[in-house]
Amino acid sequence: MGQALYRKYRSRSLDEIVGQEHIITALRNALKQGKLSHAYLFTGPRGVGKTSIARILAHDINGLPYTDEHAHIDIIEIDAASNRGIDEIRDLREKVYVAPTSGKYKVYIIDEVHMLTPQAFNALLKTLEEPPAHIVFILATTEVYKLPATIISRTQRYTFRPADPVQLQAHLRHIADEEKIKISDEALALLAEHGDGSFRDSVGLLDQVARSKDKVEVADVHALLGVPPVEAISQLINQIAANDIAAVAGSLQQLQQQGYQAAAIAKELSRLLRNSLLESKPLLRAAQAITILKDLLEVGVSHNPGRYLELVLLEQMSADLTWQRPTVTATLPHQEEPVATKSKVAKPKDEAAPAPIKAEPAVAQPEEPAKEDAEPSNKNTPTPPPVAPEQAADTTASAASAGDDKAHWAETLKALKTEHNTLYGVVRMARPEFLNDKVRLTFGFAFHQKRVNEAKNKAVVSKVLGNVLGHEVELECLFDKNSKPEPVVAAPKAAGGTIDAISNIFGGGELLES
Repeated sequence: MGQALYRKYRSRSLDEIVGQEHIITALRNALKQGKLSHAYLFTGPRGVGKTSIARILAHDINGLPYTDEHAHIDIIEIDAASNRGIDEIRDLREKVYVAPTSGKYKVYIIDEVHMLTPQAFNALLKTLEEPPAHIVFILATTEVYKLPATIISRTQRYTFRPADPVQLQAHLRHIADEEKIKISDEALALLAEHGDGSFRDSVGLLDQVARSKDKVEVADVHALLGVPPVEAISQLINQIAANDIAAVAGSLQQLQQQGYQAAAIAKELSRLLRNSLLESKPLLRAAQAITILKDLLEVGVSHNPGRYLELVLLEQMSADLTWQRPTVTATLPHQEEPVATKSKVAKPKDEAAPAPIKAEPAVAQPEEPAKEDAEPSNKNTPTPPPVAPEQAADTTASAASAGDDKAHWAETLKALKTEHNTLYGVVRMARPEFLNDKVRLTFGFAFHQKRVNEAKNKAVVSKVLGNVLGHEVELECLFDKNSKPEPVVAAPKAAGGTIDAISNIFGGGELLES
């Protein structure tokens, strides 16, 4: 069985370490001057050489050659992820007082030290405070913020940096030449970029792609990493800039059908937008690009990354569309009656055209007695029931209440979007009913109803509704597959809103399962 490249090319001396010159210089001086610390703490991202340097330092302290094939009895490695309890640390405390067998020092390397339990940290602290003269601890972690301050203060801390892309590419080229791997510089640059500053991850990707073809090009790396082509992402950005909602949705669907994950699309989109801003050549308006970049960070952790990515882009385009053409809703077809016309429902159709009669009251007044005289002789003609003043007042009050409810709902969504953007994307899919001290939210998708019905989310929405209405409310969340979200508009003149525009294009409300 072949050996993995990252193991084969692991550094075995300080001279072979790449990209951590500030640490190598300090350790060399300490070894040269004989000024060793009883405890070192190596922190930094994964795959940058923490464990390798710990092993090299442990051997150099004792003047021993470092090879993977030989494990020295005085160099003890402990994986804190699997030996994290107080019993293991107590056992360590008992053994540290045993003198080294052949070396000058007994060195304990504790990897992923942040995984220790609080009780284990307390047990380790005493040993770090007063260690035997022949003991050296080397602690390594990727999550230093999880370590107690009392542990950190008793060590010499060295912070490792992510690998520089230029150094990383040169390192990959050296390995490729040694292994006689035919790969283009562009492909190596892409591997270095997607290695996220990790030597181990980048070398692992090189090892993987080298097994797929004799000659590796950029397209092969794209296929391996699942990174969508730059041309496709550039086209997507152009469609966003043009506010072409249908084209953006179609491009996203096509990319996903080709096997590209939403997280990979979001990452490549973020890279292009960020680089364009840093180079002062923005592909979108700066404010729009920054908002998209912020929202793209949540795509990978969403419950439904594909839908969330689509919502992020459509939301920004719909906002920009309204900003550019505020009267666009007047020309869009609606599946339902526009909100602006609903206030006319209270009037019967017969009253829609009597304006000329009202304009000439002198002519209309004499006709009323004639109608009264003729009424007994035409009893078979049905007459509409009179509208009571109380009923007319109720109709007016109902229309006013509906307007208030829409305003309250728009204000609620605005507050949620400001403080709880992800929750806002779910709540906006509801149709609200304001019933005195109760607010009922009906969702067309069971997932949305369950999400908002969670205790934490329900408390947040109830609090926001209470703040908007000025009193505490009881929140009730229901599911009805035939329910459609309440159209929300930013101002009365934008009745129908951009949500209706998106709804007409995609056939119903947006589905956000995040």
